[in-house]
Amino acid sequence: MSVTDTTSGLSLKDILANSSIKTNTGNDSLASAAGSASGKKALGKDAFLQLLVTQLKNQNPLEPQDNGAFVAQLAQFSSLEGITTLNETVSGIAGNYNSSQALQASSLVGRSVIAPGDKAVVDTTKGLTGSVAIPQSVASATLTIADKDGKTVRTIKLEDQKAGNSSFTWDGKDDAGNVLASGTYTFGATTTIDGQGAALVTNLPATVNSVTISQTGGELMLNLAGLGSVALSKVQTIGI
Repeated sequence: MSVTDTTSGLSLKDILANSSIKTNTGNDSLASAAGSASGKKALGKDAFLQLLVTQLKNQNPLEPQDNGAFVAQLAQFSSLEGITTLNETVSGIAGNYNSSQALQASSLVGRSVIAPGDKAVVDTTKGLTGSVAIPQSVASATLTIADKDGKTVRTIKLEDQKAGNSSFTWDGKDDAGNVLASGTYTFGATTTIDGQGAALVTNLPATVNSVTISQTGGELMLNLAGLGSVALSKVQTIGI
């Protein structure tokens, strides 16, 4: 006497098809089922476990679920739970980072910084101190200072310079020794390297007017008075 199995065990795909969760055609894995949950909520670990239990309850008693497949589904559940915990941890870290950035930003407003640039707002009664980035040892470098009209008002020679940042001081006077009006001035430095003229980077002081905090985790941007913005990572010195 033979026994014929007339029951039809429900697979995970069948359970998903009869529930409010839709599966992707041609893909029977739970990963594809998690792609579209009912409403607009993602398939979480609780729903995953509920589906797993429902599948076990509705399996064919004559053809129970393979042990290997069951272990694989448990491993999937464990991975899902781990990813959920990781996401919560990362979100917490991101929140703390944004708070730290806001605190850091508030302490920088009104401070003086030195950063790469070719312009500076100068109070000529006090003068200005900056630096020139020298890529390698050179016999000399030339610093030129121009007013708002582009006219060169002062030329400063930097002799026998070694690689690194070479400091300079401008007293706010032109080449004839006359005190100039306060305002925005343009700085440019050049030298000769291997017989070729080369432009050098100048590092100039500026005052931080405000700070822009990225909403996507990007870098903090300092808005300098009358000079535009510069990334915090490019700032070389932060003063009072």
